[in-house]
Amino acid sequence: MKGWTTRMRHPTTIAAAVAVGSLALWPAAGSAQTPAAPLSPPPATSTVPAPAPLDPTKVVPIANPDPLELLKAAGDEIKLSDEKLISRWGHAQATATIRLSPLVSSRSVGRLRFLTEDGLAEVYPVLAARRDSDGRNWLQIRVPARPNGRTGWVLDEMISSSLYIVQTQLVVDRKKLRATLRKKGKTIWTARVGIGKSGTPTPRGEFWIRERLKGLGNNGTYGPWAFGTSAYSNLSDWPGGGVVGIHGTNQPGLIPGRPSHGCIRVRNDKIRALARLMPVGTPLRVIN
Repeated sequence: MKGWTTRMRHPTTIAAAVAVGSLALWPAAGSAQTPAAPLSPPPATSTVPAPAPLDPTKVVPIANPDPLELLKAAGDEIKLSDEKLISRWGHAQATATIRLSPLVSSRSVGRLRFLTEDGLAEVYPVLAARRDSDGRNWLQIRVPARPNGRTGWVLDEMISSSLYIVQTQLVVDRKKLRATLRKKGKTIWTARVGIGKSGTPTPRGEFWIRERLKGLGNNGTYGPWAFGTSAYSNLSDWPGGGVVGIHGTNQPGLIPGRPSHGCIRVRNDKIRALARLMPVGTPLRVIN
């Protein structure tokens, strides 16, 4: 056929080519062989590990700059404050409704406010966060209002996006008449105190520091520093609404004791030291 004869070679030529090829493929007798390179193992399959399940009983570490990013699915919940070693808080961004549970249909338990009774920015401790079935994130907060001890839920955009963090806790023991400030679990300050008398007791419960006020009253009654708390005394008609404060005194001889209308009195040298150590947002626990 046309073209075939031009491609055909003589059998002798083909045999010679095969022989040369064999010499090229196999080493001569007595020559050293170079071992073949080992086969490379197949590349490892890259797999993304499954995220660890959320544990709503353990507080999110400080190292996490945006804890709400952990909320991925409906029902996810995280703990943002343990009120001992790590506590987060923020300011109100709107006078929004506070709900009993993280649902827009839940009943109201109050409203956010911008200012305290003394005109300073209101402080809201943030305890936890939860994602609802519509992909919205809710924050559980403590509510500074009567009755003491209320909590509620607000949508996350209603509280400042960058939450403040404190690692202090103040404990006031009404039986021992002693206050103790701890930071990261270690005692850094302690003092004897004066508390409310039997008819106007210092309320027991979980509260927090909302204000720092220097030179309140200018007459020495409250000493050089005063702290406004979220606790309310049973004197609702008291100026300012009966907010329980922690403050200095011009009557140090009454400490320790029960001389007040509910406030916690501290000697002036001790309140000055406390002002250097205790930030706004510090949880306050009144026991016994």
